[in-house]
Amino acid sequence: MKSASFDYVRPDTLDAVCSCLASHPDARIIAGGQSLVPMLAMRLARPSLVIDIAHIDGLSAIWDDDDALVIGAMVRQAAALSDPLVATHLPLLAKALTHVGHPPTRTRGTVGGSLVHADPSAEIPLVAVTLGASLRMRDAGEDVEFNAEEFFIGPMLTMIPPTACLFEICFRKSTSAYVGTGFHEIAARRSDYALAAAAAHIEADDAGIVQDLRLAIGGISDFPQRLPIDVHIDISAGKTNLDSNLTTAIDAALDGIDVVEDMHASASYRRRVAAELARRAVDDALSEIAQDLS
Repeated sequence: MKSASFDYVRPDTLDAVCSCLASHPDARIIAGGQSLVPMLAMRLARPSLVIDIAHIDGLSAIWDDDDALVIGAMVRQAAALSDPLVATHLPLLAKALTHVGHPPTRTRGTVGGSLVHADPSAEIPLVAVTLGASLRMRDAGEDVEFNAEEFFIGPMLTMIPPTACLFEICFRKSTSAYVGTGFHEIAARRSDYALAAAAAHIEADDAGIVQDLRLAIGGISDFPQRLPIDVHIDISAGKTNLDSNLTTAIDAALDGIDVVEDMHASASYRRRVAAELARRAVDDALSEIAQDLS
């Protein structure tokens, strides 16, 4: 099957993109095309206009903005994976990107495209929720910003206004003495969409006391969700502390999530696997800090 006919434009400014979206309510933006092109081919999407944002200045850059690392919406996933700033300041994103698709698709797929597509099993939205990223978009000449935790509202559904275009993603840089991260997912085959995934980001002070524990789950519900974990953790040198209190807190937090069930996995299976992946992700993060402390 081939796509239905559509018009194509390639604006050179964000305001021009917003103007096209305002005048064509069914228009679709194309970035890397790894999600939209298959949808066009299967006629799951039939826009009258496709708007190519690949040539807008500044959207393909990654830069250090003092207390934050900013990633342009058009940054290719492969470019983010190999970028030294991402490796240094966003190790969780670097780990997650190795699970995204396949090497050929990562050379075309974009960071912003994955966020706006909002697949519940996608790795980049999960990381954005875990780290509390800010998503910045242009809408009718004004800049609008959403926190990742409020941006995703359902499967393939976000808070992005219909006339807006995402242009950058802002990640806060850690100022803690020690940072550990962990990312785990399970799928039917490597690089398939995850049946469940967990991401952890932990920050500790000089004494090894955890000051911030961020844990989120993806693939088991309509959108990635942070798990509220409030447990005192003291990491002694060379030793992790994944004790029963933390395990209990993870299980209790998962109980508050409405887990989906489909042809790929039952809800009970997803819940059990998510709990184990969450423990592994937290354990990895704690182990990294413990190693640095020793």
